[in-house]
Amino acid sequence: MMQENSNLYTSSRIEAPEEFSDVFSHFYQAQNTSSESISKMLLPSFQTILIFSFGLQPTMIHTLTDTRIDIERCLVLGPVKKAFRYSLPPGSNILVANFKNDAFFRFFGQAVIAEHFSVHPDHLLGENCFTDLWTELSTLKDTHERIHYILEYCRPYMRPRNTVAEALSDFSHESLNPVKAVASLQNQTERTVQLSHKKFLGYTAKEANRYRRFLKAVMHIQDVLEASGKVEWFDIISECSYYDQSQLIHDFNHYLHISPTRYLKFQEDICISENR
Repeated sequence: MMQENSNLYTSSRIEAPEEFSDVFSHFYQAQNTSSESISKMLLPSFQTILIFSFGLQPTMIHTLTDTRIDIERCLVLGPVKKAFRYSLPPGSNILVANFKNDAFFRFFGQAVIAEHFSVHPDHLLGENCFTDLWTELSTLKDTHERIHYILEYCRPYMRPRNTVAEALSDFSHESLNPVKAVASLQNQTERTVQLSHKKFLGYTAKEANRYRRFLKAVMHIQDVLEASGKVEWFDIISECSYYDQSQLIHDFNHYLHISPTRYLKFQEDICISENR
């Protein structure tokens, strides 16, 4: 479990139990006990996330296009393809479940909800089960108890994995094209596998490849900052397979709406949820 602590702000990342390792990558908890609102930026993860907000005031999300969303109780976002800022008002406490790969589809029968960026999870099912779940969670004070309750609550609703979705999710050969490899393995056309990628995961293989390159650059920058504090941009370009500096800048603007150099100034306030 990874933690971030100050006198008045705490946060922690809690890994999912092995039994649910193909469903949730991790859970994230943050609490603000200060008298002022605290703002953070969440790096895109290409995961769908379920946010539970506890406290007298709603947690607020601000997209990079200045759309504001108030989370009164619970909200689903994703797949998160671009960064957004979130604000924790005084007394707030959030718990975030991060769905892994095709897991969101296995629960809801769809993977893409990002056209409108967010949705209340009850609207996906046409019933108030998540509002009821939030009510039960709000009576629990311990984060681990809340996570255990969520896991037990969701257990009956999880559908079996589709074989193509499983093959795409588990694909780990960086030197091979996942669509071509899975198409050959499953005896399907590449077009069919491309459509399955979008259907079950919520994004295309091309989008995923671009994001992984960007994430590799961000992680490399973090490692360099921790080791020496000085980033050599041409080393980043070479290590992460960018054509040139302009392509690197374009990706930072695409995902974060800031340049790489501005990222260095604000990186301490940026949360990275993706597994390394």
